[in-house]
Amino acid sequence: MLNSWARKNFRKALPILFLFCLGSPRAQTGTPPSPPQDQSSQTAQNPPAEKKPFQPQNSASQAQTQPGQTSSENKEKAEEEKTGVSKDRLFWTLPNFLTVDNAYQIPPLTAGQKFKVVARSTFDPVEFAYIAFVAGISQAENSEPGYHQGWEGYGKRYGAAFGDNTIENFMVGAVFPSVLHQDPRYYQLGKGSFFHRTIYAVGRMLITRSDSGSKQFNFSEVFGAAVAAGISTYTYHPRGDQNVDNALSVWGTQIGWDAVSTVVKEFWPDIRREFHKKKE
Repeated sequence: MLNSWARKNFRKALPILFLFCLGSPRAQTGTPPSPPQDQSSQTAQNPPAEKKPFQPQNSASQAQTQPGQTSSENKEKAEEEKTGVSKDRLFWTLPNFLTVDNAYQIPPLTAGQKFKVVARSTFDPVEFAYIAFVAGISQAENSEPGYHQGWEGYGKRYGAAFGDNTIENFMVGAVFPSVLHQDPRYYQLGKGSFFHRTIYAVGRMLITRSDSGSKQFNFSEVFGAAVAAGISTYTYHPRGDQNVDNALSVWGTQIGWDAVSTVVKEFWPDIRREFHKKKE
């Protein structure tokens, strides 16, 4: 049976899961090929052009030629190539700054950039409202009874939820990636079947990239979440919850929540594209 902390971490996923279900993610499909033409007639109609030396294009012009993307998405990809981070938001609200397209060559992040982008996400105004919502559910269910009820109890739950979110974000996204020279970004696969892309997204909990681009075991996620769970369990949460079993439970639910989050990040471009199509 899940303890109060496990239920609380699962509740964090409910708003995003609800919004995720509203969309209809689909595997990307290309334009169907045109029927084959006779080679001799094709040559007569289109004589071979004179070969010209290859001239590399800039990132903006490359982004404009990507099929199946809106003009706003193309601009975002060009920005990613320059800065290495995104300005995207899940469902136009929740920060999604460490999610980038897997098809583009983007620069590695310095340690300072890792801390900066994590801070920008953690202290985004939307996050304060989101944590207030999570703390309100916790208050209604009387989760962690040691906090009691009333405004004082709600304040403690809000502070604990904010602390959990902040510590885990920095450990997984900045501290461990900086020390171990790992890349904290999620690279969207963007193609293939729903099952294949889901497995890919969940697998990023164990596999990540180094700053140089090589594949590595995701020490930042696994050990970063473990350290965050240990700090929060044995510092500001009620004494009744300060034990090894609870810390392990929190560790597992944090990784589980991150896995759910990466799946949503993988299919968010498809959901957004569907909404644009409906508007058109």
